[in-house]
Amino acid sequence: METSANIAVKTSKIMTNLEQYYLTEEHQLFRKTLRDFLDAEILPHVDKWEEDGCVPRDIYKKFGDMGFFGLSQEEEYGGSNLDFWYDVIFIEEVAKCWSGGFSASVSAHPYLALSHMKYEASKALKDKYLAKAIAGEIVGCLAITEPHAGSDVAGIKTTATKQGDKYIINGSKCFITNGYLADFMIVACKTGEGASGISMILVEGNQKGVSRNNLNKLGWRASDTAEIAFDQVEVPITNLLGEENKGFYYIMQRFELERLTMSLGAISSSELMMQYTLQYMSERKAFGKSINKFQVLRHRIAQLSAELESVKAYTYLVCQMHSEKKYCVKEASMSKLLATELSDKLAYQCLQMFGGYGYMEDYKAARFFRDSRLGTIGGGTSEIMCEIIAKMVIDDKSYQSTDQSPQQKPISIDELFATLPARFKQEKAKSTNVNLNVLFEFENNLNYSLSINGDDLSIAKERNLDTYDLILTTESSTYIAVETGKINSQEAFMSGKIKVSDLGKMMLMGGLFRKLV
Repeated sequence: METSANIAVKTSKIMTNLEQYYLTEEHQLFRKTLRDFLDAEILPHVDKWEEDGCVPRDIYKKFGDMGFFGLSQEEEYGGSNLDFWYDVIFIEEVAKCWSGGFSASVSAHPYLALSHMKYEASKALKDKYLAKAIAGEIVGCLAITEPHAGSDVAGIKTTATKQGDKYIINGSKCFITNGYLADFMIVACKTGEGASGISMILVEGNQKGVSRNNLNKLGWRASDTAEIAFDQVEVPITNLLGEENKGFYYIMQRFELERLTMSLGAISSSELMMQYTLQYMSERKAFGKSINKFQVLRHRIAQLSAELESVKAYTYLVCQMHSEKKYCVKEASMSKLLATELSDKLAYQCLQMFGGYGYMEDYKAARFFRDSRLGTIGGGTSEIMCEIIAKMVIDDKSYQSTDQSPQQKPISIDELFATLPARFKQEKAKSTNVNLNVLFEFENNLNYSLSINGDDLSIAKERNLDTYDLILTTESSTYIAVETGKINSQEAFMSGKIKVSDLGKMMLMGGLFRKLV
C-alpha cells in the first residue's frame, strides 16, 4: 500500500527553470531545509491526520521553533523580516505533502490570521498575541464567511455593538479553517451599515459565549473547518484591529495574499500530482508497452504541462508585484481563477490515467481529486473571481481604500505637477542624455508642457511649443488617480482613458520620475 511518505520521497525534487529568474541560492537553501523538515516531521503522519480530521497542536510549535511562521514578520516579535519569496517557497512546499487539509491549516495561521495582525493590529495586541503566534504557541484563524455570506463580504450579519469599553458580538461564522482549534480569531463584524460598516476584532477562542463545531468535509480532511457561534460575547474595544468600519478594505487588501496562497498551493500540488502520474504511466503497461507511449495520453500530458507552466509563470509575476507592494488585486484574482480551475482539470485528467486504481483510496490520486475541488470554492469562488475581474476591467472598479491619510490627501493637478521637480531623477536623466518635450492635454484647454534636457527640467502651465515628442491626453482626474495609485496605469492606457502619441517615449519619461509618495 502506498503511503504519503514513500510517494513524497520520489516526488519531492520538482523544479522548473522559471525559478532561476526569481529565486536566489539562499532561497533554494531554505527550500531544502523546509523540505527536509517536512519529509521528516510531516509526511510520515499525514495519512493519520487525514483520518483524525485535524493537525495536532504540537505541529504548530515545531513550525514555530523552525521560524517558519515568521518569515516576513517583524523581528521585534520573533520574525525574520525576509522577502516574500520565502513565503512563496513555504506555501509551495507544504502543498507537496499529499494533504490539502494539512497545507490549508499551516498556511491559514501565518497568511490569514497573522497577516491581519501584522498590518492592522495595535502594538498592544501584537505584544500580547503576535510573538506567541509566530512561535507556534498559539494558533489563529480568520473568521469572515457566514452561512449566508461567503464571497459577499458586505453581506455579513455578525454584529459587534459597542457598550462602554466593550464590544458585544452576536452572530455566526462557517467554513473557518483552524476555527475549531484556534486560540484566537480575527472576526469580521458589522459595526455600521453596508461595506463601510465592517470592523475586524480579535476574539479569544475560549471566550464565554463562543461555541464551535468541526465540520465533516469531502476533502481537505486533515484541516479542522469550523462553524462558530457568538452569543453575547464580550471583548474589550482595544481588541479592534485598525480603525472601526474600515474592515472591508483591510479584507480586500489581504485578499491579495490569500488568493496568491491558494494559487501557489494549487500549482504546487498539481506539479506533485503530475510527477506522480508520470511515474505511474512509466510503470503501467498495456498491450505490451508502458502507457506513456500512447500518443493520446502523451498529448494530454503535454497540454496539461504547458498550461501548468504558463499559469505558474503568470503567478510568479504576480508574486513579484505583491513583493514590490504594487496593487495587484486584479492580477491575484486572475491567478487564483486560472490556477485553481487548472488544478481541478488536472486532477480529473490525471486520475483517468490510473484507471480503476485512481478510484481507490489506496492511491493518492483519489485524495488529490477531492482536495483540488475546494480550490475553485474557497477564498472566493471562480464565479466571484470572474466578477471581480470584470468589475476592474470593464467598470474600472478599485478595491483600494478611499481613506485619505495625511500622505494620501486629495491633490490637485497643479499640486501634482509641483511635485515633479522633487521626483525628477536627475542623475539618470543626465547619464542617458535625455532630450524630451512633452505636452499634457487635459479638459477645458488646460495644458502643461514639460521639457527635459539632460538633468535640466522645466515645467510650464501652457502649450509653449509648436511640436512635441510626446503628447498625453486625458482627464486631469484620471491622471491624478493613476499617479496616486488609485487606477492601474496599464488599465488606463488599455481602456483608452489615457492616450499617448508615443508609448515608448511615455515609458521613457515615466522612468525619469520617482513614484508619488
